[in-house]
Amino acid sequence: MSLFKRIGDNIRANINSLLDKAEDPVKMLEQYLRDMAEDIAEAETAVAKQIAVVKRFEAQYQEAQAMVEKRESQAMAAVESGREDLARRALEDKRLNQTKADEFYAQYQQYRDVADRLKLQLTDMKEEYEKMKARKAALVARAQAAKAQKSVNDVMSGFGKNNARGGFERMEEKVLQAEAEAQAGIELRSSGDNLDDELAALGQGTSDIDIEMQRLREKVKNRQ
Repeated sequence: MSLFKRIGDNIRANINSLLDKAEDPVKMLEQYLRDMAEDIAEAETAVAKQIAVVKRFEAQYQEAQAMVEKRESQAMAAVESGREDLARRALEDKRLNQTKADEFYAQYQQYRDVADRLKLQLTDMKEEYEKMKARKAALVARAQAAKAQKSVNDVMSGFGKNNARGGFERMEEKVLQAEAEAQAGIELRSSGDNLDDELAALGQGTSDIDIEMQRLREKVKNRQ
């Protein structure tokens, strides 16, 4: 398992633990991403240094190999000129440079392979970072939704017990009482008015009957 893969696994585990503890997920997720970005920056620096090492060995190899070819050409020219002693010295220096070239090439291949692995791991780390950024957006939305739900739950748990609702209920009772009193007053006044009217009508009715009865009595009396 690569270093960057382990880092990614650790970050995922830490995020899950964070959500379980119900701390401040938004701030902590942002901190995790900042930590990942710093790790990526450090990894990029390390990869750049490794690539520089590779290029240095490559340049040394090419320089030594160029000298090998040069000494080979010079040795041949010396032989053609009858200077075998000089050709021998050129060949000895060619062999030394060939040894250097072989060593530089071996180092070049070794460090190039390391650099290639580091570049792949750096790519994996950047991909993991982008995935975590996407997950962060979703987790932040979930955390905010959970926080909002908790706030609503807290409010609703005491909604029927707070002073505002109790005050409304008291005011409603007062309004009902006022309405009842007003209605009672209307009924009492209506009842009193009806009684007066009935008594007045009764008095008027009695007076007419008395007059009529008196008339009839007098009429009967006159016939006798």
